[in-house]
Amino acid sequence: MQVTIFGFQHRKSMQIGTRFTYNFELKEHLKKLEDIHWSKTHSCFYLAATPLNFEKLVVHLQQIEKDLVLDLPSLNDFLDNMKGYSNLHIVNFRHYLKGKRYSQSTIKTYLSFTADFLMFHTGKMTFSRSDVERFMESEIAGNKRSISTHRQAISALKLYFEFSDQAEFDLSTLHRPKKSKYVPTVLSKEEVLDLLRLTRNLKHRCVIALIYSSGLRIGELVSLELRDIDIDRKQILVRQSKGRKDRYVMLAESILPLLYNYLQTYEPKRYFAEGFNGNRYSTSAIRTFLKDSCERAKIRKHVTPHTLRHSFATHMLENGTDLRYIQELLGHSKPETTMIYTHVAQKDVVKIQSPLDASIKKLLEQADNGNTNLRLSRNILG
Repeated sequence: MQVTIFGFQHRKSMQIGTRFTYNFELKEHLKKLEDIHWSKTHSCFYLAATPLNFEKLVVHLQQIEKDLVLDLPSLNDFLDNMKGYSNLHIVNFRHYLKGKRYSQSTIKTYLSFTADFLMFHTGKMTFSRSDVERFMESEIAGNKRSISTHRQAISALKLYFEFSDQAEFDLSTLHRPKKSKYVPTVLSKEEVLDLLRLTRNLKHRCVIALIYSSGLRIGELVSLELRDIDIDRKQILVRQSKGRKDRYVMLAESILPLLYNYLQTYEPKRYFAEGFNGNRYSTSAIRTFLKDSCERAKIRKHVTPHTLRHSFATHMLENGTDLRYIQELLGHSKPETTMIYTHVAQKDVVKIQSPLDASIKKLLEQADNGNTNLRLSRNILG
């Protein structure tokens, strides 16, 4: 009987797996080995990949049957091969992505998914569609990652297979799950004012005000340089944002006194919001003080910096701004992306009358004719 010993990535660690044609005696013998586990996903018994466990596994297998054939390299060789295999492919894939002029953020994300996939299928040189599905089931869906993350992982692997030509299947059959459609959380105009009033720190208040009044992404805010704020023209230049696009956004006149006060007090040198030693301000710091301000303002909604951007777009739409201009201000490449705000804007919805309101209005008209028994707190019919 032949038993194959191989390495693979499982539960974010390297493991030593065993695979063989089903044999009850061998199965029961393996279960007696200390610290061995069964992986339903990979259909194999496995141990943590350490030199000691490798030796223990080999000795244990050799105890059951003298003519057992073990298909294995040395542990060190097989770990070195795996490391070299993964690194070589990842390095080449990185060069490929850079050549395609993908952003640093996209490159980092795609390399991370690809490295996880290669570690999950350690030692394999070609991949089937079921290999991809097993990875998604175990590492993405199994770890309860979001649909958005799942879609990114599929995109990364499709691009990797196009580059490496290691897929044994038609890439057009590899589909992303449907995108989740959520209505964005939006603050009311009163809640925004409360949030600003109850943010005590001057710098924090200025950051919140600028994100909301200009509809900035948090990454755009921390990358914003002082040279790109044009006070005379009431404009801000957002450089090379999402999709490698420059765009202008508005600088609200009402924010100018706050802006002057902040600039004179903190005296930033390069970036609008600077952290330690003049470096970019931390996005995590912004999320932290925003959460603190929401608690002080007694806002129960789940608020993130992007909520302020959603609120900017929704309030602009409610104020009568054309959707095309909002699309330009937000930097959306597709009008469909901006259309989501039509689902939360009250501009047209408030004109629609509820059937209950219509019924009550009719009853009130009847009250003028002597029918006064109209309160909802008791039986209207008497």
